[in-house]
Parts: sequence; structure tokens; C-alpha cells
Amino acid sequence: MESYHLRKDPRGRLHIRTPYRGQALINHPMFNKSSAFTAAERAMFCLEGRLPAHVNTIDQQAQRIYGNIVRKTDPLERWIGLSALQDRNETLFYRVLQDHLEEFLPIVYTPTVGQVCQEYSHLFRRTRGIWITPEHQGRIEEVLGAAPYEDVRLIVVTDNERILGLGDQGAGGMGIPIGKLALYTVAAGIHPTHCLPISLDVGTDNQSLRDDPLYLGWPQPRLRGQAYDALVDEFVQAVKNRFPDALLQWEDFKKQNAFNLLDRYREALPSFNDDIQGTAAVALAGIEAVCRATGEPLARQQVVILGAGAAGIGIARQVRDALKRQGLQGEALMRHLALLDSGGLLVEGRPLRETSKQEFAWPAALAGAFGLSAEHPGDLAAVVKALRPTVLIGTTGEPGTFTEAVVREMAAHAARPAIFPFSNPTNKSEATPNDLIRWTDGRALVATGSPFAPVQFNGRSYRVGQGNNVFVFPGVGLGVLVARARKVTDAMFTVAAQTLAQCVTDQDLAEGSLFPRVPRLREISRRIAEAVVREARDAGLGWRYTDAEIPNAVAAMMWAPEYPILDPA
Repeated sequence: MESYHLRKDPRGRLHIRTPYRGQALINHPMFNKSSAFTAAERAMFCLEGRLPAHVNTIDQQAQRIYGNIVRKTDPLERWIGLSALQDRNETLFYRVLQDHLEEFLPIVYTPTVGQVCQEYSHLFRRTRGIWITPEHQGRIEEVLGAAPYEDVRLIVVTDNERILGLGDQGAGGMGIPIGKLALYTVAAGIHPTHCLPISLDVGTDNQSLRDDPLYLGWPQPRLRGQAYDALVDEFVQAVKNRFPDALLQWEDFKKQNAFNLLDRYREALPSFNDDIQGTAAVALAGIEAVCRATGEPLARQQVVILGAGAAGIGIARQVRDALKRQGLQGEALMRHLALLDSGGLLVEGRPLRETSKQEFAWPAALAGAFGLSAEHPGDLAAVVKALRPTVLIGTTGEPGTFTEAVVREMAAHAARPAIFPFSNPTNKSEATPNDLIRWTDGRALVATGSPFAPVQFNGRSYRVGQGNNVFVFPGVGLGVLVARARKVTDAMFTVAAQTLAQCVTDQDLAEGSLFPRVPRLREISRRIAEAVVREARDAGLGWRYTDAEIPNAVAAMMWAPEYPILDPA
């Protein structure tokens, strides 16, 4: 593993020492400047004659690269172009991404990354991150030693079983940790050398992948049961030993595994699950924005969530906690929050084997007061008619489940129905914003999980806010690292949600959006990080910064994609 330590000289300029010379320097993605190597660096590092004569600025390079990328019209081809840039020049990659974040966010993450995961073995060009298979059991710590840099602070790990709304993608799931870490860097400034994507490649039950002669993953049925638990347990211990300062993010695990791993290891090392906690914080921030737009407090909202997987349960827990803070408890609390799975409303008496569902099951008497029961829990249409929700959230991964009849029924009882089709990628959305706006005569407050173009209706343009987790997890991660927090708590996501809601401007709401614009992402991540550092300090879980020290501590960890001066090692 390499060390990579930036330092500032007395004039405030960044320097880095490198042992590389000549072509080896050009081939190293973290040291490479390509046409921006200065004349002095070309002479010092044996680069004369290897590059065209003119020395470019990073601005000129970014202009050239952007022109080359947008020349490609296919989103997958744009991803390939950006990925190739990341492989040869990381600083320039992040500069281009930062300069054109709103345009390229759907390329490096949803929805394009979903297609990347599906076609990963056919697109593969250069490895990135660490791959762990059952064959490494007993020596996982040794395998982690193959990480390219020694000072790993942030790990995103997946076992590839529930990739977005696409299911088991085997080795292709590695596209998600890679994409998430790119967003950590561009949004929160966490240096690329501190980031490590990991795939727990424990096989796949996707037979079409195992039948593909080009498939790159471990070509066995998915590891389960005690053998799976033992491998993950060894992995966690290896991370603690090898990278003791690292924050671990669990990503795209099957629902029960997601809850089990979160609960089992959250005390063992700083860790969280973005699908559960990040999605929940974004949803709560959206609901808080609804309250501002309608003038109705959270305690007067009736929230219905369709989908009781990891995301749906996570949102329900976050909303329930927020309602408790509003003073609701007991039956009044239950009354304002309803959760549905494929069998209808969660009601006591239904055979709900998962404890995560049982905690949200309505008492039989409460359900009966609305004409529902364990025997007749009702589908979404029946529940919407009975409960008259003001907020409807979808996490099903099933397109079209928010039908015209359901939406019109909701709009008949809610002046400004808030509808969040949160499933992604785009083709998994429960409804399209265009339909939702049209079916409600322009009254709906819409937030989606994937990006959509503005909707034109009755002479007005509605900007569709994307409830993207990228508004939350980079800031939370940065805050945890700055605070050196021993644990990631639910309260940290609560303050993240509150901070994100505060970042929504009156102009955003006037344009129809419940979320800020993407170009403000770095500012939002900084503000969330500061809130998380304060929360960690107040909970006795992190460094005891004063309020005055926190902004500078956060800013000091936020790297900007500019070339440092190279010094010979």
C-alpha cells in the first residue's frame, strides 16, 4: 500500500512527494497531470519528450475533456468515457465532475450506474477496489493489504444482492461502491486515497450471470447461513485491524441481511446502511419541505408508505421518531403512519414473520375503525380511500403502482398531495412526475428517487426534486470522520435531515421542488457535516470541538480537485 500525504508550503501551495518518474508517473492516476505537468516537473521527472510542448492549465484540460464526453450521446458511453478518465487522472476526473455535477450525476450514479452493473463483466477495463470471495476466508486481513493506499478512512461495501431495484447483480454490483465513493469525493471533498470500494463477492443466484462465459465474479450459488455470517464477521474484524480509522458503509444488501448487519456491527465500528438510514433522512427532509409548502405541521400529516423493504422500514422509523418529537405517542402516533407490503396494510393478526414489519403493524381495533382488518388489509387503493393520506411514498421497485385511480383518490382529499415515487432506477419509478402533475391538476408536490426532466402543465414549469441520498450520506460521512466518532447514530441522520430541509429555499418550493439544486451539493454536505460533528460532540461520541472550531475542522478535510506541486521522493 502507498502513502499519499499532501502538505502546504509557507505560501499555501499544496505539495506531494512521489517516487515515480517517466511513464510510471504518467500511468499513476493520482500523480498524473498529463499535459499540465510544468516545465520544471517535466525536467525533474524525466518527462521531456513524452508530452506535447504546451503546458495546459487544469481549466483547459477540463474544457477539452468535457467536449469529448458530451460528444457521446449514449449515457453508457459517457460513463465509459468518465470511467476511463478516472482510471488515468483522478484529479481531472473530479474537476470535470465538480464543474458539471448536475449533468453528470445521473451518469456516475443513478440511473446509468444500474445499466453499468448489469453489463459490468462486458464493460470491464481496469480493476478498482478490493474483491473478497469465500476462497479468501481465513486470510481476509491479508487480502485487504492489497488496497492501493494505506490511509483508508471510508469503505463502501456491498454483497451485490439488492442492487438498486435490479436485484442480484453478482460481481456487477461493484459499480455501486465505486459510484458512491466518487460522490463522497465530489460532494464532501473526501480525498480519493482515503476511499476504498469493496465487493463481498459471495456468489450469485442470478443464473444468467453464471451462464455468461464473460462473467467475472465467483461463479457459485450465493453463500448463505452460518458460512455467510462467518465470512462477514471475519471481514469486519479485518477492517478494524487493517484500517482502524475507517468508517464502513453497508450498501445494497438484501433486507434482512441489511438490518442484521447494521444491528450486529454498529457498536463494533463506525458504520451505517445508506439504504436504510440515508434514504430515511432524505425522505424526512422531503416531508419537512412539504410542511413548509403547505403550512401544515408534521403532526397533521398522514403518511402512507408502500413497500416494507429496507428503504420503506427505514423511512417509517425515521418518520415515527420525528412524529414522537412532535409529541405524538400511542395510537395517535400509529394513526399517522401506515406501512403496506405486497399483502396490504400491516395489521396485527397478519402472518408477519419479519420483526421489522411487526413493529409497524396497526392494532386490529385501529384498523377496524377504518374498515380494514388482518383478513382484509386492503390494497393501496383501499388504504388511500380509507386513510386519506397527505403524503404517499413508494419504495417497491415496481413501476406503475401509483395508478391514476389511486392518485386521483388521494387528490380528492388532499389540497397539495405529496407523492414520492422513490424507487430507482428511472424505469422502476412507481409513477412519472408528468402523470402525477396531470392527474392532480398541478397540485401535487412530487419528489422522485431518480432524475426526471421538468414537467410542463397549464403554462407552468414544475422542477422535479430528486430525493437522492447524495444529499445526505456524503455530509454524514464527512462529519463522522471529522468528529472521529466512535459510532454512527440515528440522531446524526435526524440532524442531517433537518439540515437538508433547511437548505431548501423558498425559490425551490416556488419552482415545485422539495429538494435543493444539485450544484449546491458541496455546500449542503458541509452544512450537514458541521451538524453531525456537533451531534457527535454533544452525545459524547466524538472530538470535543467548540462551535467556533467546527467549520474550520470540516473545511480542512474537504479536498478540492487541483493539482499539487510534485516533489521528488
